[in-house]
Amino acid sequence: MTSFILKIIAIISMAIDHIGIAYFKYTTSMNVIGRIAFPIFAFQISEGYTHTKNLKKYFFRLFLFALISQIPFFLFESLFMEDYSLNIFFTLFFGLLCIFIYDKICNSSHHISKKKWLDISLKYILAFTVIFFIGILAQVCNFDYGFFGIAIIFLFYFFRNHKVLMAISFILACIINYLPNIIKYPQYIGIYSQLCLFTILPIIFICMYNKKQGKKIKYFLYAFYPIHLLLIYIVFGLIFK
Repeated sequence: MTSFILKIIAIISMAIDHIGIAYFKYTTSMNVIGRIAFPIFAFQISEGYTHTKNLKKYFFRLFLFALISQIPFFLFESLFMEDYSLNIFFTLFFGLLCIFIYDKICNSSHHISKKKWLDISLKYILAFTVIFFIGILAQVCNFDYGFFGIAIIFLFYFFRNHKVLMAISFILACIINYLPNIIKYPQYIGIYSQLCLFTILPIIFICMYNKKQGKKIKYFLYAFYPIHLLLIYIVFGLIFK
């Protein structure tokens, strides 16, 4: 399965999710299907970091579209909620930042002292601490997918060469993310269980990834996000209000 196919799956499921919540104003099976999208986008960030020829431009694109997308995202959220959050591009940007920080700290070739094992341990502790606090920041600042979003972006990179460990860690992260709501709201155990299962589902597609790009749709993917949010707002917020 190529990167192109993964992106198409993510785009379609995301659109279904957003149309569903804009129309019904509450969680439905359309939103369950929509859980497929974000893990694929998170995985693509890991792959993007690995293969990009210009990391600075990659950071710039994500941040630029985070700014561009925020007003359409606010308008979209106004259709069904009073609280507002920061759009998914902010989550992807900071997830990429976590990968960059980890890579710079833990994969440095500098030899600090003879106690190599201690140096390595301190590097990992420092890197994971910084990443943890970035995740907390994402949660406090109400990024889309919050701490969980940052965590799985990093996990996809950390276990990128070990598919089994990547899948196990991702599944555990999904369960940990949804379990508090399942415990807190037992009357909604059915819907939260479905949301959890469909968030886990894309790991199957990700594990089928053949490391080939396929057709290039990079800028279409970036542009699709704010454009489709704006169109959904016009249709369900203005025309069929």
